[in-house]
Amino acid sequence: MVDAGHNGGNATHAAQISHPVFIGTQSRACDTTGTATADGYPEHAYTLDIALRLRATLERYGATVVMVRTDDTGWGPCIDERAAIGNRAHAQAGISIHADGGPTTGHGFHVNMPANIAGYTDDIYAASHTLGVALRDAYAQTGIAPSTYIGRDGLVERSDFGGLNLSDVPKVLFETANMQNSGDAALLRQPAMRQRIADAMAIGLAHYFAMP
Repeated sequence: MVDAGHNGGNATHAAQISHPVFIGTQSRACDTTGTATADGYPEHAYTLDIALRLRATLERYGATVVMVRTDDTGWGPCIDERAAIGNRAHAQAGISIHADGGPTTGHGFHVNMPANIAGYTDDIYAASHTLGVALRDAYAQTGIAPSTYIGRDGLVERSDFGGLNLSDVPKVLFETANMQNSGDAALLRQPAMRQRIADAMAIGLAHYFAMP
């Protein structure tokens, strides 16, 4: 299951995306507008581009891919529905694609994995961590370094992401770089880099699927 974070219509549907959703540990907004580079390249457009590239690569190698969205004109879906899409499909794995809005002085990627929450993620905790490490390791081929401002070696455990907490399938939320950092932003603007990112994700998923 491939989830392109945010959506192009979120900014014009403030009431809908601000609606609270209970995620097991707390309530969070249905969705957000996401971030953007300093020159206006929006996260929602970037994540969809990566998601479509990733789908094409995975399908070329025989995978069945369930997409949360395939265009950038709607709003949402809410974080609980994003998780439900993967659950209903009985996906082998889920990846939510994002780019961070971190400090301008920080750069790099980080993979968010679910914390161990009884009754929510305890059944996917170990597999999600295995998935996160496989994706982290494959991402080295992009040349984007692990985050300098959050996590350790590109990995972070979170209990406050609804798309992870409500998932019944192994899943991670991948912050592929920091859009607020000028160096990272310049890389994400390049179509060749976006293809490299998608290819690295496909390799990471292939490695995960190949594990006993």
